[in-house]
Amino acid sequence: MDSFGSTVMYTAYFYTGDRHLAEDISQEVFLRAYRNWNSFRGDSAVKTWLTTIAINVCRDKMGVRMFAEQPTDPSQMERGRTINVEEEVLRRLQKSEILRHLLRLPLPYQEALYLYYYLDLGTREIAEATSSPEGTVRNRLHRAREALAREMRKEETVDEGHGE
Repeated sequence: MDSFGSTVMYTAYFYTGDRHLAEDISQEVFLRAYRNWNSFRGDSAVKTWLTTIAINVCRDKMGVRMFAEQPTDPSQMERGRTINVEEEVLRRLQKSEILRHLLRLPLPYQEALYLYYYLDLGTREIAEATSSPEGTVRNRLHRAREALAREMRKEETVDEGHGE
């Protein structure tokens, strides 16, 4: 939990948009991991395995609703009164222009970019975590990058138009 608790929590929040539900999901993820530790074969990294469990628990809990709603920026989590390093990182993410644009993309693109850039998973690991073919993951990443670039150019054009 010390090593991957934040990753699991942020992933759960990314999918649910609810801090309390994300906390419940995080607990369930680590319970499942503890109960199934003997079945972990080591074919992937522990981080990938836990991320896969987190995604599956989120999908189980959220069902169809998950795909009807947009994932949530983990930096928007409600904060307690205690300020720590994780919260400082979240505060910086909140200011991230790229993340703001990312959240405007379709869900499969958001998911691919989030897992690749924010969780540092490789395409093979993302494929395992999302139960998608690796070629599909690479295709989504490619299209997501293009869509993100278009989204950012579109806003630059709008900003330039207002600046005159």
